Amino acid sequence: MGRSLLTPDDLKAARLSPADVSRVGLAGLRSRPLRVVLSALGIAIGIAAMLSVVGISASSRAGLDRTLSQLGTNLLTVAPGNTIYGADARLPTESVAMVRRIGPVQTVTAIGRVPAGVYRNDLIPAGQTGGIAVNAARLDLLETAGAGVATGTWLNAATAEHPAVVLGSKASTILAVRTPGMRVWLGGQWFSVAGTLSPVPLAPELDLSVLVGWPAAQRYLGFDGHPTTIYTRSRPDAVEAVRGVLAATVNPLQPNEVKVSRPSDALTAQRATNRALDALLTGLGAVALLVGGIGVANTMVMNVLERRSEIGLRRSLGATRGQIRLQFLAESLLLSAAGGIAGALVSSAIIVWYAGSKQWPVAIPGWAIAGAIVAALGVGVAAGLYPAIRAARLTPTEALFHG
Repeated sequence: MGRSLLTPDDLKAARLSPADVSRVGLAGLRSRPLRVVLSALGIAIGIAAMLSVVGISASSRAGLDRTLSQLGTNLLTVAPGNTIYGADARLPTESVAMVRRIGPVQTVTAIGRVPAGVYRNDLIPAGQTGGIAVNAARLDLLETAGAGVATGTWLNAATAEHPAVVLGSKASTILAVRTPGMRVWLGGQWFSVAGTLSPVPLAPELDLSVLVGWPAAQRYLGFDGHPTTIYTRSRPDAVEAVRGVLAATVNPLQPNEVKVSRPSDALTAQRATNRALDALLTGLGAVALLVGGIGVANTMVMNVLERRSEIGLRRSLGATRGQIRLQFLAESLLLSAAGGIAGALVSSAIIVWYAGSKQWPVAIPGWAIAGAIVAALGVGVAAGLYPAIRAARLTPTEALFHG
């Protein structure tokens, strides 16, 4: 019985599965642990530096946005103007509900002027009001106007139905009423004081006001339900667009009788700052990635030079050029992935610590972490491609001779 001879076509290189590629790559990295640790450390430092800059800048931006929001960057106010005959116009009673339908509007509330005087007691002459205004107020006024309670409590669903008031900061001083539970003489009857407000920089008219619940003002003081000032907060990127439609939304029949405030100058400053930070982040991130890529490339080139004898031995045992190339590319990817993950963890800890020390909101963008790891892998591919191709081009004799 004759023996069949193998032809060159029968000698086919075995294909490496993904698991085999991973094992070969890990074996190559384990053979030089110190160099691998130092190389991964370099990548981790680059990624950590990039992410730390991004995270700290994002936290700083969040803190700045919070500060600027307190300055009313997205706050617009609406008030009645004059009719074509010069008389005072009125805002429709349903105007608040209509403004709420505008998509970018986040919150909307209103106050309404009440034709009544307020006094410390019932013995003070009617003309001595001290310039204090009486306004009906909706329950969500504090959040939208950026107001805060100094003493006592704000109106709630119960007190808004009954004779109770909250005093503005200046009104409480003029009336000499600073303690909740005291009473003031309002509209010919006694109203109990539920609380007082802190100064409201965004709505200074509230400082010299006595605020009554909207239903109570209608029931006890003859309030007609027409708002005199509407406060709206919109998405910062849509403030100008909202301003453009507010007048027509509030009073579709007579939009020329509506006055709308202009956006805050702080909004312009906020956008300019965000643009500058975006440019800074892009530049610093690119530099950090470049440094990390150079480190990976240097490490992989040195690996090829130091492991020529290993490459020659593997080629002599039947490893193909493609398998050699795949091995070094896998090592580069594993090295970059390890450095990228370590860098992301280190940078997260740095951001949390630094933002906490500055009392900023902690902002670690998820896209930045995912992007950094993807970028690290991309850098690994780019940096390991040339060394992998160079290693694959070595012939067995050349590799063994120079090794």
